[in-house]
Amino acid sequence: MHSAGLATAGTPRQRKWPSKRRIPVSQLGMSDPHQLFDDTSSAQSRGYGAQREPGGLGYPTASASPQGAFLNDPVSNMAMAYGSSLAAQGKELVDKNDWEVQYQQDMPVAPRFDINAPDLYIPAMAFITYILVAGLALGTQERFSPDLLGLQASSALAWLTLEVLAILLSLYLVTANTDLTTIDLVAFLGYKYVGMIGGVLMGLLFGKIGYYLVLGWCCVSIFVFMIRTLRLKILAEAAAEGVPVRGARNQLRMYLTMAVAAAQPLLMYWLTFHLVR
Repeated sequence: MHSAGLATAGTPRQRKWPSKRRIPVSQLGMSDPHQLFDDTSSAQSRGYGAQREPGGLGYPTASASPQGAFLNDPVSNMAMAYGSSLAAQGKELVDKNDWEVQYQQDMPVAPRFDINAPDLYIPAMAFITYILVAGLALGTQERFSPDLLGLQASSALAWLTLEVLAILLSLYLVTANTDLTTIDLVAFLGYKYVGMIGGVLMGLLFGKIGYYLVLGWCCVSIFVFMIRTLRLKILAEAAAEGVPVRGARNQLRMYLTMAVAAAQPLLMYWLTFHLVR
């Protein structure tokens, strides 16, 4: 009796632990035995979205072509939209028929208030920069000398003076009633130096191919600019009436406008072709 009681008291009581029997996956409600977590999304939410592609794991697949990836980039879309807006503004400015200078109390508006007003700042700075770029081109070809640089500057100035005198004489001969002054002519004719600078610089960087490409584009631009601008200055009577006036005098004025515009590309090439080797 005592021995049995001692045996009972000396034996530690064993606790019953829960069974470690593995529960089948099907009882846990998981449809895929290899799935780590349950899909908590409801069937209703799946109806609003597109079906998942095989192997996608719910993430959007990348575009198969680089063009598609470029079009899907928001930064690229923003850049394309900005470029389109700039192109539209440029086309609107070119197609604008009214290129006349604005007046206030019979006086031309200052260039800072009117984009069409002639300005001597750009032609003067372009002329000086052209001389400096010409000296740089001659120096890279080991042909630089003060005398040659002075000859380059005097040649460009002589051609500009000859242009102004020839246009004034032609306007007198065709008896054109225009408000075009000598300062306006110097301003309009001096814009070609901007294109000449670009052509020479591209020639120094990329050779004759870059020179001809940039100079050709600038020649076309200055030709269109001179036609658009001078036809409203020289053909003042026709512009005031709003309709083309036919007659021998107006034809002479139109020929004069075309001749001035066509002379700009020729002078741009003549004053720069020897600077690119």
